[in-house]
Amino acid sequence: MPVKEAIILAGGLGTRLRDAVPDLPKCMAPVNNQPFISYVITHLQKQGIERFIFSLGYRSEAFTNYLSEYLPEGNYQLVIEKEPLGTGGAIQLACTYAHDQQVVVVNGDSIFKTNLVSQAEFHEAHQADCTLALKAMENFERYGVVELNPDQRIALFKEKQFYKKGLINGGVYILNREAFLKETLPDKCSFETDYLQKYYGSRKIYGMEQQGYFIDIGIPEDYLKAQTELTN
Repeated sequence: MPVKEAIILAGGLGTRLRDAVPDLPKCMAPVNNQPFISYVITHLQKQGIERFIFSLGYRSEAFTNYLSEYLPEGNYQLVIEKEPLGTGGAIQLACTYAHDQQVVVVNGDSIFKTNLVSQAEFHEAHQADCTLALKAMENFERYGVVELNPDQRIALFKEKQFYKKGLINGGVYILNREAFLKETLPDKCSFETDYLQKYYGSRKIYGMEQQGYFIDIGIPEDYLKAQTELTN
């Protein structure tokens, strides 16, 4: 079954971008005269996503008018945190508004142009709890590394440091919503630390390398790079 619903995490404070983009959430930062999140939405629509759940926090009002013009009413849901819940808490809350058993979860301040159809097929074939899209990188220190077993289950999450090459977590997850909501996670928690890193050895958590374009605008130099690299 193709995945039709997406949760977009869009509640980040954007503190490292504050000089370049004052008073806006990171994912609303303008890139070539349109909010960065529009590129995320467009890519997901091209991959078959029909319904969006936006997890919002900081300056959530910045989204309201934009989304009402960009997406048809009924195609999206706004879930606004009253206080910061962390990525895990945000996903838990957003999952309660989803309709389907399998949902895709992405970050609103990065884009990884994955093939969601192949990722969903892999996820279903392995009856996975969560399937991560992984991106091969060289000469980096901003990200940790993900190692896989031969069957592509997660073998290890390695800490951030300098790596000559490795697979990073690209922040695109296909998640079994029902299984995730049965976990006994705190209301405020990190998806990466309190779910993925805690449970990869005891849950069906897989990784799948994807070849698509990737950028994370969380730091000013990559935000500037997006201005030249993202055109549609």
